[in-house]
Amino acid sequence: MTALPDRANEPLVLAVPKGRILDELRPVMRHAGIEPEPAFDDPRHRGLRFRTNHPGIEIIRVRSFDVATFVAFGAAHLGVAGNDVLMEFDYPEVYAPLDLNIGACRLAVAEPVELYQQDDPTRWSHIRVATKYPEITRRHFAARGVQAECIKLNGAMELAPSLGLCRRIVDLVSTGSTLEANGLREIEHIAHVTSRLIVNRAALKTRPEEIGRWVGQFREAVNAA
Repeated sequence: MTALPDRANEPLVLAVPKGRILDELRPVMRHAGIEPEPAFDDPRHRGLRFRTNHPGIEIIRVRSFDVATFVAFGAAHLGVAGNDVLMEFDYPEVYAPLDLNIGACRLAVAEPVELYQQDDPTRWSHIRVATKYPEITRRHFAARGVQAECIKLNGAMELAPSLGLCRRIVDLVSTGSTLEANGLREIEHIAHVTSRLIVNRAALKTRPEEIGRWVGQFREAVNAA
């Protein structure tokens, strides 16, 4: 995995996530001095790459789980990714110099209410879990000697217990309302999650002044919030 070819006249590429996190990110970007072209906010526009008010930086809009991959493999110089994604993939090529303090939620283990009422996590030795985060889940439980059998799902995690796929899930939780609506309760906390500004390490070495300047401007934007 390497950075993009070092062409000084080419714009830097910033990868941003689609969805809720992007809504929280926009004011931070604005404070950092980055405004995307009008097409970025046009729901009819299907493009994924956008110019900005700076000729030296462009934006790509991708799935939140893919941001770190674009940065790690050098398709983007910078990006915004949750530390849940960084923990799951653990790319050595990715440097995360700044917590943006947005997208706050938690990664947690949840189970049906009727199980929760009589369960004791300290007695677990083997569990089957549905999750989007098999690596984090295995590491979390292995640290205390629990064997975790992970069933990889990319969505609709809350359905797994009611349909008999497994008794527990590991998923992101914000308000807890989705869990409650599906008869689930949090039984164990794994990690606090926020979104981070991330950088391709090789690109930082080849274009340190440009990337360092943008990291500084994002830091100022976070401190001003």
